Amino acid sequence: MPGKPIINGDHPQNPLSALQTHLSNLLNNFLNPPSQIHHPFPLSLQTLGNRAKQALQTNLSRFNKNLQWARVTRFDPSVSNQSIEERLEGVAVYGLGNSAEEFVLLTGKRSGKSLGLLCFRREDADALLEEMRSMEPGAVGTGSKVVAIALNKVVQMRVDGVALRFIPDLCQVKNAIKVKENLGQFVEDFSGVPVFQSKSLVLKSQNRRYRPFFFRKEDLDNSLQRASQQQRNLNPAMRMGDIQVGVLEEIIQRMKESSSNWNDVVFIPPGFNVPLNP
Repeated sequence: MPGKPIINGDHPQNPLSALQTHLSNLLNNFLNPPSQIHHPFPLSLQTLGNRAKQALQTNLSRFNKNLQWARVTRFDPSVSNQSIEERLEGVAVYGLGNSAEEFVLLTGKRSGKSLGLLCFRREDADALLEEMRSMEPGAVGTGSKVVAIALNKVVQMRVDGVALRFIPDLCQVKNAIKVKENLGQFVEDFSGVPVFQSKSLVLKSQNRRYRPFFFRKEDLDNSLQRASQQQRNLNPAMRMGDIQVGVLEEIIQRMKESSSNWNDVVFIPPGFNVPLNP
């Protein structure tokens, strides 16, 4: 589900302002065809379950009791998809919901196109809701709210006529650009959701080794710092600056295409401290 770049080489100093501009342009470009620009912005909200004709209510509060999870539609996954779901378990994204706690889509009344926007920060989803209220007050009901959705369910959703787009944390996009620049790469923009890893950090469980990918560079930095302190005498060659950045959507696609090369990937939820082996 990679989208267009949302940040350029100027590295905007105000992430919230950049996000609001991006959301406004995204909504207008997607839901307002060029031939209809002179019309008022027409939007309606409908649940993903209604659009797909199948609603599966899921209770995912065991991941985080402080999160309010939305109800989404999903289809029975294959074995490989089940493995991907397990690797993404516990990661939340945030979208618009109605009073019944259902994730809703933005649908153009004239274009018939539907768009589902999912943010990796609750604050960004709050900004999206406010943007919707300012652009089309009548389309957003009084019971509309921001709801948390399990990412491992989102990546398996396939609904005809619906585009699902991730809105990454712009601070992490800036971090991703800096990582690439530190590696000597010329970077003008970054498409997709950045995830960070280090070859110096490997997790072990039941005699298996896993590559952890972090949604926040700060979490990877903290894990590397803790690992360095634990292994200072055992592994003096560990380099704290050994960090790479990838794109979430591309990694998930590679996991689906080549399980043998990517079956050691695990995704670390934001703010989660990974258990380190001495």
